[in-house]
Amino acid sequence: MARRRDLYEVLGVARGADADAIRKSYRQLARKFHPDLNQGRRESEERFKEVSEAYAVLSDPEKRALYDDFGAVSLEAGFDANAARASRRFGGGHGMGGDAFGFNIEDVFGGVFGGRGRGRRSAAAFRGEDLEVMLELEFLEAARGATKQISVTRPDRDGRLQPERVTVRIPPGVDDGGRIRIPGKGAESRSGGATGDLFARIRIRPNAIFRRDGRDVLLDLPVTVGEATLGARVEIPTLEGTATVTVPPGSDSGRRLRLRGKGIADPKSGARGDLYVTVQIRVPVGLDPEATAKLRELAAYDPPGIRKEWES
Repeated sequence: MARRRDLYEVLGVARGADADAIRKSYRQLARKFHPDLNQGRRESEERFKEVSEAYAVLSDPEKRALYDDFGAVSLEAGFDANAARASRRFGGGHGMGGDAFGFNIEDVFGGVFGGRGRGRRSAAAFRGEDLEVMLELEFLEAARGATKQISVTRPDRDGRLQPERVTVRIPPGVDDGGRIRIPGKGAESRSGGATGDLFARIRIRPNAIFRRDGRDVLLDLPVTVGEATLGARVEIPTLEGTATVTVPPGSDSGRRLRLRGKGIADPKSGARGDLYVTVQIRVPVGLDPEATAKLRELAAYDPPGIRKEWES
């Protein structure tokens, strides 16, 4: 098995880090190394993949527990946690092909008590390898959910590559770097065991209107000077269509308006985040002399001392 970097080291977090710290570190690294922001840089693409794979394990409580218990071997196709635990209980440690975690590698992937003696690998069939493909989604596809058809090439039991079209059902709210499991669509076993699984690694394309922060959606709202000063009701886009938001009178640029429950759904619980609308004032340009004169008259109503805090 190829040597892997420690997953906690990949994400730059301590082994005791909580879920929030892991999620925060992943988002920072994913943004830094995202292929869309590092066109043509293979090193960044590899780091993005490495970071995504580490997060896929450490963000899953069950996978993380296995990794903490057994190390990198728990990430290999066909790993049997029950066999590993049994191997520990019955002496499958050092001196029997065991590793630093105190279990017998042969047993972990082939049954604990096969053959004539304790500690030998059984003749049980190995499971086929898992496969992984990259699946690019539009922002709204990831937020709303979708069904996609992808082309994969799967090794059959004789090792021959067989092309196939596979349906992938995208749950609403899937995150960038997440993985979707398609059972039984990996490589076939060459020894009569179960077929491996196919994993679709998600890459979400940036959107010109929406941005994402966890389960929340962010949107910049351009408004005129008059709308910001006097207040207005403005129609805005949302994930489901359109909605009307009220801009209070006297709103400055940067003011955030919140629409509860208009964000992204959690794939497991279905709970929705919020939509945050940030006011961005757009000033008029290209004014004719008459309009310029009127604007100068209005300048008499500008609030005084707006830069007072700069004075020493």
